[in-house]
Amino acid sequence: MIQQKQLRLPEQRRGFHLITTFIESHLDLPETGLLNLFIQHTSAGLTINENADPSVRVDFETILTNMVPENRPEYTHTLEGSDDMPSHIKSSLVGCSLNIPITNGRLNLGTWQGIYLCEFRNFGGHRNIVATVYS
Repeated sequence: MIQQKQLRLPEQRRGFHLITTFIESHLDLPETGLLNLFIQHTSAGLTINENADPSVRVDFETILTNMVPENRPEYTHTLEGSDDMPSHIKSSLVGCSLNIPITNGRLNLGTWQGIYLCEFRNFGGHRNIVATVYS
């Protein structure tokens, strides 16, 4: 059986935001299965990583900003602001979808793992995620 639901995330500022609880609270998970999350945007991403120490999120932002800085003279896609083209590149580096196993009716994440919204725009607005549950 396949279930699909559209989730609308609240607006977030630029950065890495834990959304595991939000995702879990909006889904009815089967006993066993697989969850696919797909973000419908080209300037944000999804990833799974450390959920205990908030400094990890700060370090992610610092490193990716250094890797893909704003205002590079090579950018030609500049009409939507100085944060837009770097956001597209970061989104491609991080990715737009995740697959997470479901076991005993819960997401089978590791002890220190959480789902992140990676917001790469300074003010990206609401973000939409398609959640597909396979059971």
